[in-house]
Amino acid sequence: MATETTRRPAISHEGKVIAFPSGTGIANIERCARELGRRHGAEAIEFWKSECRRLADQLLAAGMSESEVGQRVLEFQQDVQIELVLSHQKRAVAKSQKG
Repeated sequence: MATETTRRPAISHEGKVIAFPSGTGIANIERCARELGRRHGAEAIEFWKSECRRLADQLLAAGMSESEVGQRVLEFQQDVQIELVLSHQKRAVAKSQKG
């Protein structure tokens, strides 16, 4: 369900090639949004912290600086939030059309 608004352009690294973990793409954004949509309270918080930490660890291992990693994690958090909102809107519209 991710839209074009959740796809971010690659950042230039002055000709340096950095392997970007494939798990951070649209499928991962959608998966995290689904999981957060079904989890609540401490379980949701623990899941979210774990996912953000996993992403940060992958990016650091790929050679990104801590500041770049921080920016990417913030972008990921925003993308998941957008996806959550869009999925809730889609469910609300579908529900209203049924009744």
